[in-house]
Amino acid sequence: MALKIERTDARTWPDEQMKELFSEGFPQFIVADRLVSDYLGRVQEYFAELDLMLIDENNVPVAGGWGVPIRWDGTEEDLPTGYTQSLVRAVEGREQGVEADTLVVCAAIVTPSLKGRGLAGEVITALRRAAGEAGLARVLAPVRPTTKARYPLAPIETFMAWKREDGMSLDPWIRTHQRLGAELLAAAPVSQTMTGTVAEWEGWTGMVFPESGDYVIPDGLSLLTVDRSADQGTYREPNVWMRHK
Repeated sequence: MALKIERTDARTWPDEQMKELFSEGFPQFIVADRLVSDYLGRVQEYFAELDLMLIDENNVPVAGGWGVPIRWDGTEEDLPTGYTQSLVRAVEGREQGVEADTLVVCAAIVTPSLKGRGLAGEVITALRRAAGEAGLARVLAPVRPTTKARYPLAPIETFMAWKREDGMSLDPWIRTHQRLGAELLAAAPVSQTMTGTVAEWEGWTGMVFPESGDYVIPDGLSLLTVDRSADQGTYREPNVWMRHK
């Protein structure tokens, strides 16, 4: 497949193409991270050069990904807590005139019919190249290990250490990053925090939560905590920090 790379804002993409590209990806409750909602508009405005599409020979987008630039001193202690704080640090750093030196790869997605063909790796490679062109010396990623949803009771620190017989990670998305040369860096136990009413969580998950307590939810990497007296559910999503360079 002959591919070319474009900035996502280079053109207006047909709705049906975007619908197909994003038809399988993140769970519905991903929208419940209220802090992300506060910053995402400015992310799109400030860092459009780090939001890319992979286009096939018919000018159809087959994959995409984006990231944000932050200042990071290279130590584990200075890592953002995860995805959400990466957006906050990037936006506030830009507004305060802080010079960024690190790209955080925030997302990569592939159209469902073309999964398994290495396109996610192509997206990450394109973002790493864009980081170099922007003068960002380091590349990080708060990786969402999809297989973790099968083990929601396992701490992320435990899960990230699980390996196959060949020494690679048990998780396929972590393995994608490993094959590109990335190394496991640290756990991000609370990369995102999602909150919503009980009714909202029932809609997002297709479940019923008749009483307060902890619940295993579809596509959840950890447990949902429901407090019916407060009419609130809280889910804290763990990620794994990986360093590409």
